[in-house]
Amino acid sequence: MRSTSAATVLAVLFGSVALTAVSAGPASAVTTTVGSPAGIVVNDTLKRVFVGDDTNDRIVAFDYHGNRVDSVSGIDGIFDVALSDDGSTLYAAARVSHEIVALDAATLDVKARYPVAAGVGPLHVEFSGGRVWFTYGESGDRTTSGLGSVDPAVDPAGGSDPVTLGQLPLENHGVSTPAYLDTDPSEPGLLAVGATDFYDTTKDLMAVVDVSGAAPRLVASHGGGYSLNHVNDIDLVPGTSQVLVDGTDRHAYADGTFTRAGAYPAGQRADIAPNGLVAQVGDHQVAVYAPGAAKPIRTYAADTADLAWAPDSSRIFALVSSAGGYTFKALTDPARSVPALSVNAPATATRAKQLTVTGRITATVPFSTGTELTVTRTDLESPSGKTLPSVTVQADGSYSFGDTPPAGGKVTYRVAYAGDAGHLPAAAADSVDVSRASTALRLNNNGKLYNYGTDVKFTAHLGATYKNRSVSIYADPFGSDKGKKLIKTGKVDSDGDIGAWVDMTRDTTVTAVFSGDSRYKPRTVTSTAYARVKISTAVSRHYRTARIGSTSYYWFHKNTDPLLTTTMSYYPGRKQRFDLQVYYQGSWHSADSQYFPLGTNGKSAVQLGAPGESGIRARMRSVYVNGSSGDSVNSTTYGSWKYLYFSN
Repeated sequence: MRSTSAATVLAVLFGSVALTAVSAGPASAVTTTVGSPAGIVVNDTLKRVFVGDDTNDRIVAFDYHGNRVDSVSGIDGIFDVALSDDGSTLYAAARVSHEIVALDAATLDVKARYPVAAGVGPLHVEFSGGRVWFTYGESGDRTTSGLGSVDPAVDPAGGSDPVTLGQLPLENHGVSTPAYLDTDPSEPGLLAVGATDFYDTTKDLMAVVDVSGAAPRLVASHGGGYSLNHVNDIDLVPGTSQVLVDGTDRHAYADGTFTRAGAYPAGQRADIAPNGLVAQVGDHQVAVYAPGAAKPIRTYAADTADLAWAPDSSRIFALVSSAGGYTFKALTDPARSVPALSVNAPATATRAKQLTVTGRITATVPFSTGTELTVTRTDLESPSGKTLPSVTVQADGSYSFGDTPPAGGKVTYRVAYAGDAGHLPAAAADSVDVSRASTALRLNNNGKLYNYGTDVKFTAHLGATYKNRSVSIYADPFGSDKGKKLIKTGKVDSDGDIGAWVDMTRDTTVTAVFSGDSRYKPRTVTSTAYARVKISTAVSRHYRTARIGSTSYYWFHKNTDPLLTTTMSYYPGRKQRFDLQVYYQGSWHSADSQYFPLGTNGKSAVQLGAPGESGIRARMRSVYVNGSSGDSVNSTTYGSWKYLYFSN
């Protein structure tokens, strides 16, 4: 049971390439792409699906999981495929070489080739009543579209031809287009035939033929009492005396005629499972209908060229449009509806007070009375989830339940349906922000200034909480070369305190973090403390030290250049500011301030020029200025004054 694209049929019959072989490239050993689908048939004994590929003149065999397991090429203009009743032989209609090719289904070795003396075809092919049935036509002749058969039991070597044409027991049907065919294992010996004339779409052909005897016998035919629109597919409906046209219109047959018997929503073509489920190809989807149903059991988003049911009705095999052609897909659980389940919890709620959760579950297949949904609450107290009482679905699919959340923070309610024979499992969730109390958290030393290298204890104090009494302390020294680092984590003491030591070599932001618990919010506080740089200056080239008043001076000869070497804690790009003052008329006067870079060893040597006269008093100091000394990782720091005296 299968169907083939009408667009392909018409292109083959009447297009410019109708009788020309398509140039085929070499078949890839690993590809699962089919260029132009040319029939699909399922062998349940071998658990294989055979797909015709017209673009590459081949048949590709897939397993039920979509893996390519075998292929055979060299079938010139393959158009359709069929299986013998016992599944041992695969038949292919080769329209360009005008033959029916018989292949071993297990090995894909060619067993026989049966020439067909037809101008167009063979095209559509089915196996019924021990014979292979096919449709064909004659180029330019609108009256010779017909039905032929191959009898595999006839040996051509004995002088008899196993191929017989002109077997449609319906005279002057007036339809030139070769017809679609279908069989049904539950009705052995019956063959459905359907077509619409390519040139005159008011002319239709629809018939059911009994092919179980020596000669085909007409069971029913369409007398033209009503329009068939445009026949692009026909299927026998298992268990009923009906055919399905284009996957949409059902027609009942009795007493040699057809009458309308209902319709499914608009489709293009279909295949029908042995249990009567209809897999309908529509616009960009495959829809599955129960027999006679108005709504699909479920749909699959798939732009599909052709499809076929597994014989046990467990899945649908489809050729889905993809880059470079079509990809083989297995569509599972076709008989189970996909529920739509919603969960609506309030955005916010108060802890320890009841809230209400509502929702709805719907499906194309109605749920039985008393359907129950499971409910799970996940929160800070139950991170793995706590099962709440099940909730019963109302007749309209709605449900609601109340709950009193014991924990604050993010609380998630997950509602689930386990599934049944007619429905797939479904689950959905929604979250509510449940209130939590605030707690106090303090951290000392904010704004304090320390000398370089001072070890400072930062103490965090935590107020009342529920269960969590842990605090983490982080230190983040200024500067891009060092990141935030955890220096202490643990429970506070009985006074609510926890401390951590920081070596203050830079300005540093210290952060205390309480992660919260089920009743108290998280809390974070920071404290920024500041660190001076380490500065020292060495004086050289003096000949002695001596006091002038109460101040100690370095004494230089008036023609000696003093060398002043500053050592400062290093940072890339750092400079020291060199301040110089001269003593004049009883007070100090600034002479100059200039920045000098530090070497990577943290040293900066500055040489003062000799004044050339005696009696001059001067002083100098080195300064780190935050922001002006090349960086901002320490606080402004002043070095001590060094006093200089020049004598004869």
